[in-house]
Amino acid sequence: MLIDTTDTALGVFAANRARGTVAFEVHARDVVTRRGDLHESGSLRVRFPSPEAAGLSAVFVNTAGGIAGGDRFEIDLAVRNNARLAVTTAAAEKVYRSHGPSAHLDIALKVDAGAHLAWLPQETILFDEARMSRRIDIDLAADASLLLCEIVVFGRTAMGERMTCGSLTDRWRMRRGGELVFAETVRLDGDIGGMLAKSAVAKNGAAIGTALIVPGDEAAVAHIHEAADLFRGEVGVSAWNGFAMARFCAQDGATLRADMMAVLQRASAVPLPRLWLN
Repeated sequence: MLIDTTDTALGVFAANRARGTVAFEVHARDVVTRRGDLHESGSLRVRFPSPEAAGLSAVFVNTAGGIAGGDRFEIDLAVRNNARLAVTTAAAEKVYRSHGPSAHLDIALKVDAGAHLAWLPQETILFDEARMSRRIDIDLAADASLLLCEIVVFGRTAMGERMTCGSLTDRWRMRRGGELVFAETVRLDGDIGGMLAKSAVAKNGAAIGTALIVPGDEAAVAHIHEAADLFRGEVGVSAWNGFAMARFCAQDGATLRADMMAVLQRASAVPLPRLWLN
């Protein structure tokens, strides 16, 4: 009997891919934020470390120990009216190399009237030949507020490693009061090392980052610029459409993380998650 080993191998591969889903919402009750409905499945978990005076903190944990090609993770969270939520991750997320399909991450964030979300995951590290496709959809009420950051590091720079090839697709969409106010898709495919080496791209940097601050205006930009002497990499800040954005580029992940912390600390009076300070 002949066996199609190609189909068999593909079936085994698909059956061993990690899947993870977390969907939850938080509510304000008597000026205190508390968790509402929560759904978890697969290798993705969320934990709420300790009660707080008014807001609530959440920490995502990937029990798969990293992300590989063909893995799929989905996050859907809602911060209801007047609630306050700060989200981070237990550690930097590692995306390992893939000779086949990309890993997929789909993130949906909804922030209702008068509510605040601080979305502050630790950095995502792409190993050489990693393939990742990420989608972030943000839906804000007109008077909701947001502090969001994402860091991508191309290789384990602390180990002297660099990402030379692979694939990254990063699609962001943000709506405020039902109107699209920010849309961006970044695609790097193939010779990523060569692309990053170009002056117009990253000037041989190995880490990039973005921070969104809503609401944000020129006054917020000026306040962040006051910390310019602390920046060790390249940081650009601007404001339009009622929000401010900071862009980061650095030679390594540690430098960019330090710059991101300097900006976040000036953008919000709320302390950074303790996991960021380790």
